[in-house]
Formats: sequence, C-alpha cells, structure tokens
Amino acid sequence: MNQTPPIETPPPQTGARAPIRLASQVLTCLVFCLIAAPIIWFTRPQPLTIFSRPAGPLTQLLVGQVLALVAALVSWLLFKLTASSASSARTVESYARLDLRGLNPLWISIAAAIGEEVLFRAALQPLLGVWIVSLLFLLTHVPVYRFRKLDGAAIAQAASVFAGSVVLGFVFEYVGLIASILVHAWIDIVGLLIVRHASQTRA
Repeated sequence: MNQTPPIETPPPQTGARAPIRLASQVLTCLVFCLIAAPIIWFTRPQPLTIFSRPAGPLTQLLVGQVLALVAALVSWLLFKLTASSASSARTVESYARLDLRGLNPLWISIAAAIGEEVLFRAALQPLLGVWIVSLLFLLTHVPVYRFRKLDGAAIAQAASVFAGSVVLGFVFEYVGLIASILVHAWIDIVGLLIVRHASQTRA
C-alpha cells in the first residue's frame, strides 16, 4: 500500500516585515495628540483657540484648501520629474510597507496630518520655533525612511522632509492649524497614491 508523503510547508520568511496596518497609524495619531494636549494646555494663554488663530476657521479652510491643492500638485510634479531617481525609489520602498488597500491612503494621511500637526506645530513650534521643530520632525521620520547610509539619495530624502516641515510651519504660523492639517493631508494622500501605483506597477 502506497502512502503519500506528508506535504511539507515552507518555513516562514523571517526577512519579510509585516505590513503596517491602519490601526497603528490611528494609534500613533492618538498618542501624538495625547502628548500635545498638556503642552498646549499649560503653555498657551488661551489653549482652546488653537483652531481659530491667526486666521478664522473659515478662512483657514478656504486658504488651506487652495494651498493644499497647490502642494499636492507640486508633490505630484516633483515625483514625475524624479521618478527614476534613487531617492524616489527609496521613498516608495519605505512607504510600501503601509497597508494601502482601498481608502487606506486617505485615512492614513488624515491620521498622520492631525497627529503630527497638533504635536509639532500647535504644541512644539510656539516653544521651539519653525527650524528646530522641523529638525525634530525630520528625526522622527528617520525610522520610516530607514536611512542606510549618508549618500545623495538619503540627503535628498532628508532635505525634502525638512523642507516640507518648514513649509507646514509657516502655513501654521501665518494661516493656522486647520490650514496646515489640510496641506499636510493632501501631500500625504498624493504621496501614498503614488506609492501604491508604483508598487502595483512594480509587482
């Protein structure tokens, strides 16, 4: 009587890293807001006005939306111009670990924009200024980009993150928090859609 040999399942690949789920991005947003809340409460004379200054909420929505669309267009054009560069390839590789199915790029971008803008802009920028906060913003993104070595691609990535933070800092300074959240969200939405398209094309 012939016995079929047992089917051997291949061992799990230890080198592959699990995708980053939407839940972890939302949790990060909540943690950032919880860190920012006491800083804002105890350092601002009127903490509840963080969404209404320097411009009113409606003005922030209108101006922020215009700036957000311009920023999204610039982000898309820059990627198109540098699509074949090593820095763009590394950026796609860095963010491809995110779970970008369905509407996840939208929710991830909104969570990142709210959490990071509330912490870095509303809480820390009034205390430390645009430039120091932008340096801190860059340092917190080092694990995401996984800078392996200080070459031209890594410097280009770091410069783009730092410059983006400076722009968001000035939007917050002269328009307001709602506007900086809108601009941040739209930049991330376009960026993540580009990453998803590039990943699907490569696959």
